[in-house]
Amino acid sequence: MYIGGSVKLNPQSFMYRSAFAFLLVLSACQPSPSSDVAKDVDANNPIKVVVTTSMIADLVSVIGQPFVSVDGLMGPNVDPHLYKASEGDVSLMTGADLVLYSGLHLEGKMVDIFEQMERRGMDVHALSDVLDAEDLRESALFVGNHDPHIWFDVRLWEKVAGRVGEILVSYDPGHAETYRANLEAYLGKMEELNAWIHTEMQRIPEKFRVLVTSHDAFGYFGRAYGIEVRGLQGISTASEAGTADVQELAAFVADRKIPALFVEASISPRGIEAVIAAVRNRGFEVQIGGTLYGDALGSPGTDAENYLGMVRENVRLIVTGLVGN
Repeated sequence: MYIGGSVKLNPQSFMYRSAFAFLLVLSACQPSPSSDVAKDVDANNPIKVVVTTSMIADLVSVIGQPFVSVDGLMGPNVDPHLYKASEGDVSLMTGADLVLYSGLHLEGKMVDIFEQMERRGMDVHALSDVLDAEDLRESALFVGNHDPHIWFDVRLWEKVAGRVGEILVSYDPGHAETYRANLEAYLGKMEELNAWIHTEMQRIPEKFRVLVTSHDAFGYFGRAYGIEVRGLQGISTASEAGTADVQELAAFVADRKIPALFVEASISPRGIEAVIAAVRNRGFEVQIGGTLYGDALGSPGTDAENYLGMVRENVRLIVTGLVGN
């Protein structure tokens, strides 16, 4: 089980064992790819990119269009902390030109698979490697491990976007001008988003500027935009909250008279519902301010189907929930 950045693989997990065994079979049967072998890339013969999370899938699609084909392993509302690769996932990755993942143990149950692929010489990249130590937020519960939810600070996600651009240019220098133009246009939209968030957060009265969610996914958001953040669970959803955690958080909410708590789309609302009940027992009424997108984008057709829309939707819900009362 993965807990707060420490990777321990459960030998009884059939899904993991079968996926890893399948990878070993492929390693024995297929030659390692060579970076010296050029691929003729065009819109009809795109770069095959396999990514883990929906945020990365969106980023690569925007920067790489029209010369990439993106397959995301984790769809909308999927929790990456608990995700286990299937044999189909491993087959998809071994057939890809590029494999991109977030890193910082966000995909904790897939770490050994990525390491095995790197040893085979596959083109595998942890995008968080572009960040410096001072960019990262340490976990208060698991010293030495870093919070993987870097996309909630738009400025950090801009650096990740730049890294995606570099990887695509390196793989396909013939279309470098297109990738750089796509990146520049997207960075402009991200700058606008960043400024808008700062403006919106100022609408929340300072005494209510506290974001309480299902798990500690919004630490970078709080640091960047000036709001205190409390999560019922830690930075990984694999670490479960107990009764003492519920009561401690309820006491905090009741004492501060925080008007709204938030659930997350990829996590059961039961924990936050237990906190609300405990707050009520303390004589204070608090409501659910909405469902935030923490570890994944929303479904296609929703306001949160892409990164820019997901962040905006979260901010709208947070401001409405904390200002409306």
